[in-house]
Amino acid sequence: MSGCFAVQTRKMPNFGIRPGGRKRLLLAEGVKAKTLIIMRKIISFAHLSLDGFVAGPNGEMNWININDEIFAHVEQRIGQTDTALYGRKTYDLMESYWPTAADQPNATRHDKVHSEWYSKAKKIVLSESMKGVARPNTTIISDNVAEQIGAIRKQQGTEILVFGSPSATHALMQHGLIDGYWLFVNPVVLGKGIPLFDGHQITTTLELLSTRQFACGVTELSYCSADGV
Repeated sequence: MSGCFAVQTRKMPNFGIRPGGRKRLLLAEGVKAKTLIIMRKIISFAHLSLDGFVAGPNGEMNWININDEIFAHVEQRIGQTDTALYGRKTYDLMESYWPTAADQPNATRHDKVHSEWYSKAKKIVLSESMKGVARPNTTIISDNVAEQIGAIRKQQGTEILVFGSPSATHALMQHGLIDGYWLFVNPVVLGKGIPLFDGHQITTTLELLSTRQFACGVTELSYCSADGV
């Protein structure tokens, strides 16, 4: 079972501070210093069919190609990330597997590495049905999505990675809260299914940061919003 996907991205200038950090900048002599807030980026990760679907009509994902080469790539990125964002369905799926994945007799190296990361990662879940539910190291957002996500983006921390979660991703897109995409395009045409882009997004110009081809035929495409370059 795959945890997520990862790539090396171009290092962006941050004025010597972490995302979510603050620094006092003296703009000019005699001018009051100004506090600059570096907002954390929200990045959507998705396995994608060539025709733009993240899952089949009933949520099928057995068409996704994943192997040790991609797992190794994933682990490099995950180790640099402290926060994951999920929709309720994806969160339930993660909770049913990763907390105990490393304890299973047939656990792979990837199972052990990602299970350890998952236990430490901060989690954000977009869900109306989980309103009022308390989970360790987890923030449930049931309303006022833009305001609550905006506040989290100002906190200290790394990029926030959205793992799959098409419904949550669509909600973030509608608020213009997705700063980049890491897409793993699989060599398959599904014809129908759950799309990554559902037609309700704000028009966004993207810049291609990097691309990589894997032996299994998967192509990685890493984009960021041109406004955030």
